[in-house]
Amino acid sequence: MSAPTPADPAGPPPVPSAAYWEAAAATYDTEPDHGLRDPAVRAAWAARLRGWLPAEPSDVLDLGCGTGSLALLAAEQGHRVTGVDRSPAMLARARTKLAGRAARFVVGDAGQPPVGQRRFDVVLVRHVLWALPDPAAVLARWAGLLAPGGRLVLVEGRWGESAPAGLSAAELTALTSPLAARTELVPLSADPTLWGREVRDERYALVVRVAPARPAPRPRHTEVVDVHLVLRRGDEVLLARRAGTGYADGLLNCPSGHAEDGEDVRAALLREAAEELGLRLAPEDVRVALVMQHCAPPPARPRIGWFFEAAYGAGGEPHNREPDKCAGLAWYPLDALPDDMVAYCRAGLDGLRAGHRFLLHWHRPGDAIAHDPAGPGRAVALDGGGDAVP
Repeated sequence: MSAPTPADPAGPPPVPSAAYWEAAAATYDTEPDHGLRDPAVRAAWAARLRGWLPAEPSDVLDLGCGTGSLALLAAEQGHRVTGVDRSPAMLARARTKLAGRAARFVVGDAGQPPVGQRRFDVVLVRHVLWALPDPAAVLARWAGLLAPGGRLVLVEGRWGESAPAGLSAAELTALTSPLAARTELVPLSADPTLWGREVRDERYALVVRVAPARPAPRPRHTEVVDVHLVLRRGDEVLLARRAGTGYADGLLNCPSGHAEDGEDVRAALLREAAEELGLRLAPEDVRVALVMQHCAPPPARPRIGWFFEAAYGAGGEPHNREPDKCAGLAWYPLDALPDDMVAYCRAGLDGLRAGHRFLLHWHRPGDAIAHDPAGPGRAVALDGGGDAVP
């Protein structure tokens, strides 16, 4: 239902209450541009709608539809119309006008139409937006009711001279700009046939082709960063047997941990060495030996492993400081490693021994977390032609 425009342009139109519209329903159509009873007025609005609505039959949502005058014109042009108005008395007249047509009417707030998940090709609104609070939010809500390629058809104006009210074309264009792929402004003040009289205020239609909603950005890929200490005593390396962690318990791996948020990998390695082994390593005591991107069997996510080497004796004597997570420490020959190891760690040490610096280690469905000497090798060198690591 259109909010009333004043016969005297010296003053602004009121913003009526719901009770006002219920009482006004019986006489609403007596205004030439409300009831469209004059054949010339009716033909003028029909011609305008034909240019604003799609050529093919479409789903049109007429908000603040009042007694259904525009809805009837849209239905006569082959469109399927849903009308929303907060006045049951207005809608009763609209249902009578459109009896037998492809139309339905719902009592509700034009600013928050009760149409559920339905989507429309056109949202048609005449002289309603100016009277609603927070028009920018309302426009965004209406745009969300459109099917892809849909459009807003907004008939608005700015009325009154001493205390004007409404929305100017410039104001509404600015409000719709964030939503629009293309906008057509159609001045209407100079066409008295539409209004049944000459008008001096600003009246116009804005046809807004709404830009497709941008899909939500996909989250940036993130990976856990692991740090491994390859502590070497001659030809031997120190391995820890996992226990009580819930992952790979009973298997051997290098002392290891995760970098914390904001922590660089070397600082993380020094911290983990102190926490797990009681070693007080200095930055100059360690060097990067190998970097590996690893993924455990699905549905695990990828992670990056940094393997740092340090010589036995640096930082003190290693001892088990986390017996709740480690069942014991032992030295093993690097060229004769045990089989009961975490496959991830074993692949890193095998790659290091072979002289590689960068590896991929990607498990496949059905692969075991434990190293399987008879299973397929999953390590691929990135610094040697992509060859598998034996």
